[in-house]
Amino acid sequence: MKRIFRYNITEKDVGKTIETFLLEHEYTPTCIKSLKKAESLITVNGVWEFVNKKLKENDILETVFVDEESSENVPSVEMSLDIVYEDEDILVLNKPANLPIHPTKGYEYTNLANGVVDYYEKQGIPFVFRSVNRIDKNTTGLVIIAKNMLSGSILGESMRNREIHRTYLAVTEGELPEKGTVDLPIGRREGSAVERCIDENGAKAVTHFERLYYANGYSLAQIRLETGRTHQIRLHMRAIGHPLPADELYNPKFDVIERHALHSWKLEFPHPITKKILRFEQEMPEDMKNIFKK
Repeated sequence: MKRIFRYNITEKDVGKTIETFLLEHEYTPTCIKSLKKAESLITVNGVWEFVNKKLKENDILETVFVDEESSENVPSVEMSLDIVYEDEDILVLNKPANLPIHPTKGYEYTNLANGVVDYYEKQGIPFVFRSVNRIDKNTTGLVIIAKNMLSGSILGESMRNREIHRTYLAVTEGELPEKGTVDLPIGRREGSAVERCIDENGAKAVTHFERLYYANGYSLAQIRLETGRTHQIRLHMRAIGHPLPADELYNPKFDVIERHALHSWKLEFPHPITKKILRFEQEMPEDMKNIFKK
């Protein structure tokens, strides 16, 4: 994957070094270091320059990010991708259930990264897989993939600054309160590499919920994350007495659905390069709808 960024230097940036200018445009030190590895990745008016060069008015500064090879240990595997949006910098996908985002034990050839790498290899483009928001194997819905190092680093910072707003739909057992907030810390369960638990010594975790619908002994909830801990929604809903059905770790009851009933429904965030606010929404899948169809 190759991405070129071009900047027309105006009066306000005259006298700044290339490095200062790039840092002001959200380039991380890691991004700048990668650009310094080879000639031609940073040029001014078509000429390669060191990052300590001072800029003049009307200069044309270009940076080039190139991934020469695809992600290591991510085999290319053909699969159907549900592409919601794509441009030069990001890819937004609707992920199905039973598909991890990254390779894990037992899923080395059946994960979202396999399919994305294959999608670009078929276009003759090496691709490094950079997932921005991560959802569990059996959680469905919207996932953001960064297509280059710069968009990945900026979106990573946006995630840390809570500028990527994530809204989920979850089915819970019983009649959930009309609305509320769960503020309970989460840590690893001792002796398990996978399970988490409510732990007073764990990381802060805050979940806001609102009941949208109640029928057949189940509630449909809109859930907004203030933090993004592993298994946060699943643990917080169980902690208040309303676990998700078919949660293989925390509530293994599979009578109404075959996987935990959680869907990444909405995403809203500033585009990493243009800063335009992007909004995406993905309809709840049929297996969750079917719980209420009686």
